Amino acid sequence: MTQDSASPAFRYYAFISYSHQDRAWADWLHKALETYAVPKRLVGQATAVGIVPGRLTPIFRDRDELASAHDLGRKVNEALAQSANLIVICSPQAATSRWVNEEVLAFKRLGRSENVFCLIVAGEPNAAALPGREAEECLAPALRQLLDANGEPTAEPAEPIAADARPGKDGRNNAKLKLIAGLLGLDYDKLKQRELRRHNRRMAAITTLALVVMALTTTLAIAALFARHAAVVARLDAERRQKQAEDLVGFMLGDLNDKLAQVARLDIIQSVDDKAMEYFAALPTSDVTDEALEQRAKALEKIGTVRLDQGALPAALKSFRASAQLSLQLAAAAPTDIARQAAYARTLSYIGMTEWTQGSLDAAQQYFESAHKALLLAQSHSIHDLSLKFELQTTENNIGHVLEARGQSDAAAIAYQEKLKLSGELVAANPANTKWMSALGDAHNNLGKLALQRGDLAEAAAEYHADDIIETRLSVRDPRNNSQRENVLRVRAILGRTLAMTGDIDNGMQDLQQAIDIATQLVQIDPKQTSFQLKLAIYLSQLSRLKRLNGDLPAAQVMTDKSLNILSKLIELDPANASWKQYGAEVQIEQAAESLASGQASRARAQVQTALDTLKPLFAKQPEDRSLLLDTVTANLLLADASSDRQSAQRLRSDALKVTQGVNGEDSDPRLLALKVEALLNLQKRSEATPLIQRLWKAGYRDPALLAVLQRTDVDYPVNAPFANRIAQIMQVDATQVAHPTPVAQTMGKR
Repeated sequence: MTQDSASPAFRYYAFISYSHQDRAWADWLHKALETYAVPKRLVGQATAVGIVPGRLTPIFRDRDELASAHDLGRKVNEALAQSANLIVICSPQAATSRWVNEEVLAFKRLGRSENVFCLIVAGEPNAAALPGREAEECLAPALRQLLDANGEPTAEPAEPIAADARPGKDGRNNAKLKLIAGLLGLDYDKLKQRELRRHNRRMAAITTLALVVMALTTTLAIAALFARHAAVVARLDAERRQKQAEDLVGFMLGDLNDKLAQVARLDIIQSVDDKAMEYFAALPTSDVTDEALEQRAKALEKIGTVRLDQGALPAALKSFRASAQLSLQLAAAAPTDIARQAAYARTLSYIGMTEWTQGSLDAAQQYFESAHKALLLAQSHSIHDLSLKFELQTTENNIGHVLEARGQSDAAAIAYQEKLKLSGELVAANPANTKWMSALGDAHNNLGKLALQRGDLAEAAAEYHADDIIETRLSVRDPRNNSQRENVLRVRAILGRTLAMTGDIDNGMQDLQQAIDIATQLVQIDPKQTSFQLKLAIYLSQLSRLKRLNGDLPAAQVMTDKSLNILSKLIELDPANASWKQYGAEVQIEQAAESLASGQASRARAQVQTALDTLKPLFAKQPEDRSLLLDTVTANLLLADASSDRQSAQRLRSDALKVTQGVNGEDSDPRLLALKVEALLNLQKRSEATPLIQRLWKAGYRDPALLAVLQRTDVDYPVNAPFANRIAQIMQVDATQVAHPTPVAQTMGKR
């Protein structure tokens, strides 16, 4: 036995067995084991399994799909025989995988049962023995059973060695260390302490580096500022020194920030960004090179995007405005420079997005339109520039959102159609460009939203389905792209809600659950990314509503509590974020509905009143915003249902009805019509409700809340069979029919 190997008789330290549905876990584990450097003080020690090596290489992981094979194959059997250990990634998918079970059996039959290790990533061990929870079992049968002398499974239970990577258990990092300790025959606690000391040393080194870099940057910057006012010869030296300083700042905002993020030192990241902002604020915007100005503008924009992702809106706005000031100076100096014009427009759009998030529609629209004008001016100098066309479709999208929030649906439709046209042209020019294809999917999504508002549920479902196909295909193409996975979960949830409105509750809940599952995974990957947390909270609440209306109140309450907990923490992070406050009110409305359903009327009144207190100032500021209108009316009708005084309840319903009638022009949004019907029926105005009910029936609207109201008031509301058939046809449209700029509804003969 040599000092270099703990298992000299074997080619591989371990064989990783997993269900191909757990490929992401296998990728992570394989990389984590092979890149792990054993603490130097442990290398060379003798353990029960041999001499501790410096590295755990190689690790075997089968990448071939075995679904169509009849046995494990020569390659896999040879690898099992040549592996010192077997690691099984355990999940409900793995527990039902024939190949995982066969690999465990084959390895145990080699006489190495003691060298089988489990990594639990989902499900529950030994759940197969619990009535009603069989589907949660995560251990393959061969892991749960001892083998007899002939290598056949027996009824005697086995107790496999397991590390638990699930949230609330060992966690990913500790589970990895447990596996490594088992593979090397080391004590887990000792290994963990060694790893902690090494981690602290690394973190201290990076912290020292950050402080040294900041001190050096400040010194160079001060030297540059003094030198700039010297003679002509000294000016050149000052520019060189300033370039060095700004290169260091670029490093601080780039590589150093990334390294600090890896060791979770967000406090130092914030300090680095703050120091960089102070440095840039102290520099003049004149008498420097254009290259230096461009570097500053890019760095300031990056700081802004990081702060925007973190939900620090005032700080983000400060960074974007500082960047825009520099970008404007550069763009004005070179009106034919396409890159400069695009950079200036992009920064204006970032300012608009930040203002939008803070609830300032006027400011948001102003910046979006300014960005649009800048891009059109640049396009006049280069009409065939595709990058400009991409930026233009983005501004059309942003302008459309503002117009939609103002209740100007027709104007918003023009902007969205232009976005669809531009996106289609981009995809036609280069179908392989992921960003351009995603923009096309987003264009379909926008049109779906407007179709829903005008009462065309079929077209809404068609457009959402088109977006779902595009986003899913892009995610399959690049499964590690978390931003793309976020796009998938967003449209999957929207499509699920729409299907539920058509009466397809099962598929609607299934799509929402898939969105929640993806969001949960993304939050685990990046717990600080607020957009992941926000989507998880929103879709938990939306699924809880369907669960409640479908009779599963306990499950609904669990989801709502989790959603409200996430949103409460987000709002604490940025109390000025209007969007987050509105979403928090929506979840409180659902919580009140659940309280009322469980017979707690007084609690429901308090909860819905809290939601109304939040919605009232937001709605007063944006009375044309459709989502705020729907939330406000829903809350008032729920408060009426929870009221103990009939006269007060009827007054609340009358007030809610007046709000719905205050919408400009004739409104065909089925969600709004359904709320009107609810108010009218409870006010004993059945004759006024009847034509609205007929319109909802023709539109195919069968949201479970409406069905409950109609059933309670003895209104006959049969299924609209032709509409149901049309929805079924729409959901059969495949990917070949959506990769073009024509709305899916048109491809199916509508219009």
